[in-house]
Order: sequence, then structure tokens, then C-alpha cells
Amino acid sequence: METSQPVSAPLGVPQPKPTRRVQLPDWMNSILRNRKASVGIIILTFFVLVSLFAGQLTSINPTRRVGRPHEAPSAEHILGTTRDGKDVFSQVVYGGRTTLFVGFLTGTIIIAISIVMGLTAGYMGGWVDEFLSMLTNVFLILPGIPLVIVVAGWLDRPGPATVMIVLGAISWAWGARVLRSQTLTLRNSEFVAAARVVGEPTWRIILFEILPNMVSLVVSSWIGAVQYATLALVTLEFIGLGDVNIVTWGTILFWAQNNQALLTGAWWTFIPPGICIAAIGLSLTLINYGIDEITNPRLQRS
Repeated sequence: METSQPVSAPLGVPQPKPTRRVQLPDWMNSILRNRKASVGIIILTFFVLVSLFAGQLTSINPTRRVGRPHEAPSAEHILGTTRDGKDVFSQVVYGGRTTLFVGFLTGTIIIAISIVMGLTAGYMGGWVDEFLSMLTNVFLILPGIPLVIVVAGWLDRPGPATVMIVLGAISWAWGARVLRSQTLTLRNSEFVAAARVVGEPTWRIILFEILPNMVSLVVSSWIGAVQYATLALVTLEFIGLGDVNIVTWGTILFWAQNNQALLTGAWWTFIPPGICIAAIGLSLTLINYGIDEITNPRLQRS
């Protein structure tokens, strides 16, 4: 019997290149496979995209009067109008941009300071650890939101920048304490000792040897800081301690309360921003729980 020989392609004909699949990192695959984390990421991504493309979703200026006062939801105004005749849908869409920006930026500032203080104290030890630990203990007892309220009382027009500066400056202590404890455990590990023997500088050991082994803890702390900053901003603006001329979810609730929307039955002026705030808090909580399930061996076994 004759065996069939593979037919070679004629010369000069380009060969099709094999398709390459995009390989995601293992930690990202683990997060996407986790049901809670994936649902939280979908919800959060939706609101981020809506905030980024607010101009494409609506052409109405959120600060201009475009209808009658307290007009119910209709085809012209999807979520109705406020007492001043402003479109609620445009306010919710544009308001999410400022609210999420302040929350994410404040959380990033908090976790950045926590990383610097916690890892430095845990790795250096000695008088450096004692001084930074004492400083951390001082900031641990400082209340964040009451301090923002006091600062807002001194300023004529406190805005989102006030919340970012105050919360970013005093809310890092808890994260720094957690990261310091983990650094104390890792600094005596074999790979850190090997890096010292090789002659690696201190900053490189902290950033490239210790910090990558605490990614899940850092991400979890960052998510908690973002959630805390977002809710703090909304709370302060709701009680009138923010710049009420800026459109955010907190100022929408402030004007709804000021205009007695609950008594007049204008539910469309406070329920949509309330649902958005609750959805953001839920998404961040689900992501945090998902990361905890991935990194906690006890939860993995259960």
C-alpha cells in the first residue's frame, strides 16, 4: 500500500500565521472565574463607562432649566425634572463622573501613603519602625468625616478637593498598620534574604520582592478606601457641606431634600442617584469579597 505524503504548499504562497490567544495573568483569571468578583466588576465597569461617555448619552446640560418643575418621567425626560426644571437623567449621568473620580483618586492617595508608611516601617525596623508606628497610632484616632466637617466649616466653598485632601491625609493609618504586619512576616523570608545577599538596595527589595507578594492585600485595601471616600463625599454633600453648585450624586440628593421631594412625591429626583450609590457600594463589596475568597485558604476549602 502506498502511504500518502503531505502536500507542501507551492513556493511564494504566504503561509497562514497561527492564531495566538491572549493570555491573561493568573490572578486576573482567578478574579474573573469568581462569581462575586465578576458581577462586581461588571457593575462597576458599567457605571465607569456611563460616566466617561456622558456626553454621548445625553445632550442636555445638567445645570440648565429644560422643562417644567417636578415633571414626571416621560419620553422627553427619562427620569423627569427637578424643582428647578433641570433634567434628572443628565444630572445622574454627569454627577457620576465627579463622584467616581473623587472616590477613585482619594482611594489611590490613601493606599499610596499606606504602602509607603507600612512597608517602610515593617522592613526597616528599629527607630524607624517605632517613629512611623507612633505616627500611625496618632492618625488612627483622628476621625475622618468629623474632621472634614470642621475643615468645611472654615472654608467658604468646600468642594471635592477638600474631601480628597483631608481624607487622603488622615485615612491611611489603618492600611499602613495592616501592610506593616504583613511586611514583618515577609522580611525574614528566604527570597528577601537572597536579595540581601546579592546586594539589592533596600528600595528595590521593598518594591520588587515584598510588595508583589501583597498584591491581593493592597487591592483589597484600595477597594475599601475607594468605597469609604465615595460614601464620605456623598454624605458630606447630602448634609450641605459640599459645593452645591457642582453636579454630583450627593448634591442631587441635597437639592431633592431641600426641595422636599419626598413630601411632594417627586421620587424620581432622589431614587435614581440613591440606586447608583447603592450599586457602586455593592460592586466594590462584591469585588472585595471575591478577592478574599481567592486569597483566603479557608474560604477556598469551604
